[in-house]
Amino acid sequence: MQAAKTEIQLDPQAETLMSRLRQDFGERVLAEQLTCDGIPTVWVDRQHIQGLLQSLKNETQPKFEMLFDITAIDERLRSNRDGQPLSEFTVVYHLMSFTGNCDIRVKVPLKDRDLSLPTIVDIWPNANWYERETWDMFGIQFDGHPNLYRIVLPPTWKGHALRKEHPARATEMEPFSLDQEAGDIEQEALKFNPEEWGMQRESENSEFMFLNLGPNHPSVHGAFRIALQLDGEILVDAVPDIGYHHRGAEKMGERQSWHTFIPYTDRIDYLGGVLNNLPYVMAVEKMAGIQVPERVKVIRIMLSEMFRICSHLLFYGTFAQDVGQLSPIFYMFVERERIFNIIESICGARMHPGWFRIGGVAQDLPNGWETRVQDILDFMPARLDEYDSMVMNNGILKRRTQGIGAYDTQTAFDWGVTGAGLRATGLEWDFRKQRPYSGYENFEFDVPIAVNGDCYDRCAVRVEEMRQSLRIIKQCLDNMPSGHYKSDHPLTTPPRKENTMQDIETLINHFLSVSWGPVIPPNEVTVAVEATKGINSYYLVSDGSTNSYRTRIRTPSFAHLQMIPTMSRGFMVPDLIAIIASIDFVMADVDR
Repeated sequence: MQAAKTEIQLDPQAETLMSRLRQDFGERVLAEQLTCDGIPTVWVDRQHIQGLLQSLKNETQPKFEMLFDITAIDERLRSNRDGQPLSEFTVVYHLMSFTGNCDIRVKVPLKDRDLSLPTIVDIWPNANWYERETWDMFGIQFDGHPNLYRIVLPPTWKGHALRKEHPARATEMEPFSLDQEAGDIEQEALKFNPEEWGMQRESENSEFMFLNLGPNHPSVHGAFRIALQLDGEILVDAVPDIGYHHRGAEKMGERQSWHTFIPYTDRIDYLGGVLNNLPYVMAVEKMAGIQVPERVKVIRIMLSEMFRICSHLLFYGTFAQDVGQLSPIFYMFVERERIFNIIESICGARMHPGWFRIGGVAQDLPNGWETRVQDILDFMPARLDEYDSMVMNNGILKRRTQGIGAYDTQTAFDWGVTGAGLRATGLEWDFRKQRPYSGYENFEFDVPIAVNGDCYDRCAVRVEEMRQSLRIIKQCLDNMPSGHYKSDHPLTTPPRKENTMQDIETLINHFLSVSWGPVIPPNEVTVAVEATKGINSYYLVSDGSTNSYRTRIRTPSFAHLQMIPTMSRGFMVPDLIAIIASIDFVMADVDR
């Protein structure tokens, strides 16, 4: 069953912005596109893209300080493109304005025979990795880019994986083999050449030493490599090398049904649990026109905040461990396990429950859930106070982290930093407050900030966020609405199970919802949430089918790791370890 399209209108602020763009750029705007998320979307030719983006960053009101994302769409098999310019590949720029609290989406149409457009690295430095990824996945050239080579796929990979002709499964390819000649080629590709990484072998005064940190060093928190350029003990450069954990999550999003992709989302930020489900299911609900019951909204918030605490506890313990304090992680893991036990009693699973559904949650809260949730509120505050004494007030930790890896708010904008890393620079900006979703507007909580933007402040912000999460959980406990745990909308997936016992038609509908998934009307949508590590968003394109035509997962960790060279130059290797720990990332969130 498919829902009818809803009438889409821009809000007054977005309409004012579009009027200014029409006035300032006139015929250079090829088309305007309405999407169900209400984000203004304009199409421009590639020769005008740099000028338009420069103007949006520095001249328009409001100004768009941050390049939030760059991606692309292979349009060649898409059927529903009413009102959009002819395009075989489309490059999509997503910009964010913090002063205006709004977004804009800019699209550039390209032909397959001429896939190139100018780089915008000189406008936003964080465009570097996004453009590399777009080239890696789609084969789109960015003229003037300083080092356009593969970023998440191996250097010897053939083809561009997110093109529609590229196989999605190993069974669609030839069986893997590696003869001596191919092995030699792979080994040659692994050789480290400093010039290819933008490094010099020597200066006027000394020869540099090069050191690999990772890809299996414990302090890099996963399969992650940093190539260090050292002048004695001083870091001249520290260039991140990612991709060792890439699983093709976006490709899988385009082959699974809308429903069966939900468990895959759990594995993006694998410490965030259901917080990964939330932007995805809300994006599908937006396209389908599903309004979820108030009870669903509060249940989702309660579980999301539990996972926020679990993720922050892991960060807290490993942060202390990385700067030489071993005991805290053992204590914090105990509290984390206690919370996971409570999550398991509600969801049936711990780290990866995959518990949110399109239109609701998997099942209603179990009997006695109030007692289990009250346990968190009883034991956690005192433990957090104890950890303050153990970690945050520890003189050695302060000396190792204060003044290290500091940056200001403008630098955070330039590199796409969100979450605690942005709030540690003094900007009070939290997606849950500025753009409330799932009912967050009904909750009282504060947005913790700091002012120095260093390693210590990034930790301090997350510590206080755990206390605010406890405030939110208490309000969920005290004010849980009655009602259903799923919407009655026909595209809710799957329908409530109790309805399947009424007659054969509802049982068939349940079976088809699970096996094929709902048919989502053609549209595009971006939905973002304040995840454990920053802003996480899903950009979904539906072509009126039972699966996504394009699934784009914008994760905070990808942007944050790109900033490591800026944060670490001039420090020493032990300082770099503290900087890496303070970022709070997981490589599944980076590589997808």
